[in-house]
Amino acid sequence: MTLNDLHNWVSKLGLNPHPEGGYYKSTFVSDELVTDKELSANFEGERKLYTSIYFLLPSEEVSHFHRLKSDELWYFHGGSSLTIHVIHENGEYEELKLGLDLDKGEVPQIIVKKNSIFGSSVTEKDTCSLVGCMVSPGFEFQDFELFTQDELLGKYPQHQEIIMKLAYKELPE
Repeated sequence: MTLNDLHNWVSKLGLNPHPEGGYYKSTFVSDELVTDKELSANFEGERKLYTSIYFLLPSEEVSHFHRLKSDELWYFHGGSSLTIHVIHENGEYEELKLGLDLDKGEVPQIIVKKNSIFGSSVTEKDTCSLVGCMVSPGFEFQDFELFTQDELLGKYPQHQEIIMKLAYKELPE
């Protein structure tokens, strides 16, 4: 999938800009609800059991570092492979490769555990990556936290190079 395909994919799938970067559209939402009393998560009120989106990221953008209170399962759909950059709760950094080239260490599904700080970037230039993301318990913007470079550098100075690439200099309004 090339950048020339970007507007076609955005239009045909009905995608909108996402605050972390890229484009998204909600695709599935559970009818069932859960509360933090049934789970080890800590949030106010009820959440859908799961939610799912399409997420399209062009190579000239990144998915900025953010954190969720829920696990997020990523599924590769097409285009260029994607690197998911994760700073785990213990401060360790990991790169996960989402794609179909198993010989290069890519896998078609990846889970990002709750409370990890993560973002993503497209592997090849002048391309896009289309993935699906399922969040359980379901995604709510009130459980979504974006980070600035200064915030992350203060806590994880050892990861300066990737923080400078994937964290916002200033948060968008």
